[in-house]
Amino acid sequence: MFRFNPSHVLALALVLLPSAVVAAPAPPEPPRVLLVVSSEGRDQGKSRPGFEMDEFAQAWLILKRNGFAIDVASPRGGAVEADKYNPAEAFNAALLADQQAVAKLAATLPTEQLRAADYQGVLVIGGKGAMFDLPRDIALQKTIASIWEQGGVVAAVCHGPAALAEVRLDNGRPLVQGRTMTGFTEEEETQFGKRWAKEFSFQLEPRMRELGAHWQEAPLMMPKVVVDGRLLTGQNPFSTAALADAFVRASGRTPAAREPWRDERSMVLVEQHLQRRDDSAARQLAERSTDFHVELIGMLGYVQLQGAADGTQVSDALAIMQLARPHMQEPRLDVAIADAHWRLGRTTQAREQLLALLEKQPQLDEAKALLARMQP
Repeated sequence: MFRFNPSHVLALALVLLPSAVVAAPAPPEPPRVLLVVSSEGRDQGKSRPGFEMDEFAQAWLILKRNGFAIDVASPRGGAVEADKYNPAEAFNAALLADQQAVAKLAATLPTEQLRAADYQGVLVIGGKGAMFDLPRDIALQKTIASIWEQGGVVAAVCHGPAALAEVRLDNGRPLVQGRTMTGFTEEEETQFGKRWAKEFSFQLEPRMRELGAHWQEAPLMMPKVVVDGRLLTGQNPFSTAALADAFVRASGRTPAAREPWRDERSMVLVEQHLQRRDDSAARQLAERSTDFHVELIGMLGYVQLQGAADGTQVSDALAIMQLARPHMQEPRLDVAIADAHWRLGRTTQAREQLLALLEKQPQLDEAKALLARMQP
C-alpha cells in the first residue's frame, strides 16, 4: 500500500523544479541611442570637412557613463574621418583609449540600414561636413522623424542641426517649426566658416528661421543649450557636454556625477569673470592654471573682439583677453588688447602698448598696421 511521505515529495519538487528556485530574471537591456556623424571628411578636414572629434568624444563618454548602449551611423557607413583635433585633450584621449568607440568609428552603420524602433534617441554631431551630406540623407531624415514620432529624444550640436532641415513629421510640418532651438550662428560662421561656408547649400541659422524655428544664441563661441521638450540643441562645440547631460535628463535619467573637462571649467570661469568684474577669476587662474585651457580663453577674447559691434562687446572681449594674458606669450593677443583699448577711446594707452611691443618685436606687422590706423 502506498504511503504518503512528505520528505519524498519535497525531494521530487527540488529535482523537477530547479529553475524556479535558482534562476534569476535577465537584466534589462540598456537603452540604445544613436550618434550620427558626417561621412564627408577627408585628410583631417583639409580636402573635405568632416565631423568634430571633440564633440563626438564628449557625447560618447557622457552617454556611455550613464548606461546607454550606443550605435554610430553615417550616411555612407564604414570608416569616417574627423577634422584635425588634439588627441592629447582629456576627452579625446579617453575616447581613443575606448576600443569599442574606435571600432564603431571605423565601421559606422549606414543610415539606410537603421531601424528607428531600436533607439530611444538620436544625437547628431557637428562639424562642417554635416552641412554637406546630412541634409540630403533621406534615410536619416526618416529615422529622425520616426524616433521623434515614437516619443524619442532628438538632439544636435553645432552644425548638427543641419540634419533637421528636411525632417518632416507625419503631419507634413518641419520638425523645427514653432520650436525653440540653437546651433552654429551666423556670427560664428562669419568668423570660422570662411573656407567652406560658400559651398553650403544653405546657412544654418537663416534656414532654421525660415522653417519657423525660434532661434536663440549666446555670445560668440560661448556655450548654450536649448531644451524644447524632446528637442535639444547646442550652439557650438563648447555646448556639447551640457547637451549630452541634457540628453540624459530628457531620457528620464539623472546624469552621473563627473569631473568637468578643462574646456568646461574655462567657459564657466569666463562667464564668472564677465558677471563679477572682480579679480576672483584671475586668482583662480593664477592658482590653478593647469585646470583651465588658457589658450582657449585667449582665443575666445580675440575672436569676440573681431565680431564686436558695440562698446559693451568690445569691453567684454578685452576683459576675457586680459584674463588670459598673464599666462600667454602671444604678440597677436597684445595687439588685440591694444586694439580694444583704442576702440574704447583709450588712444594714448593703446599707442603706448603698441610702441612698447614694437621695441621688442620691430617686425610685428600687425602692430605696425594698427599704429598706422591710429594716426590722426
